[in-house]
Amino acid sequence: MNFKALSFLILCTLLLSCKEDVLPKPNAFLALTYEHPEYQPYSSDSCAYVFMKNANAVVRYKSDCSAVLEYPDLDAALYLTYRPVNNNIKQLLTDAQKLTYEHVIKADNISEEKYLNDEYKVYGMFYDVAGNAASQSQFYVTDSLSHFITGSIYFNVKPNYDSILPAAAYMKDDIKHLMESLRWKK
Repeated sequence: MNFKALSFLILCTLLLSCKEDVLPKPNAFLALTYEHPEYQPYSSDSCAYVFMKNANAVVRYKSDCSAVLEYPDLDAALYLTYRPVNNNIKQLLTDAQKLTYEHVIKADNISEEKYLNDEYKVYGMFYDVAGNAASQSQFYVTDSLSHFITGSIYFNVKPNYDSILPAAAYMKDDIKHLMESLRWKK
């Protein structure tokens, strides 16, 4: 091989190899996004409360005015339990807090957010449960005199906080909207 051919071959190799280095791609994670929720008023004729619900949720009432809001797209359900207050507000509050803190075994953290709406007499607490607990969000609301509602979200999968985090965040916003829109019937 002569010098010109060797030089040409080296020059072609250098020109063709002057690209960016090839790097391996990092592992990808599933990016879940959800539509912005649309809310609509919802009530039962026989129950003492009304609220705004996500249009994607299907509501099933029980005879005691407890309800289940099913979210088929998320494979999740929000369980609402209604209890009348009959000089038992301390017991109802203790039971609601106890239910939340039973998740402390699997939870990494449980943060509390007070909710106060003096205008409509709705008072409560929202609990954000981080970690592989069975329920990522829980709450209670009351008027302190007649009505008491607790709520818990459950996904129909084995708890894996990293996997359900987008859905849990979506549900957290939905629950807060329900709390903020809840009104007691007169």
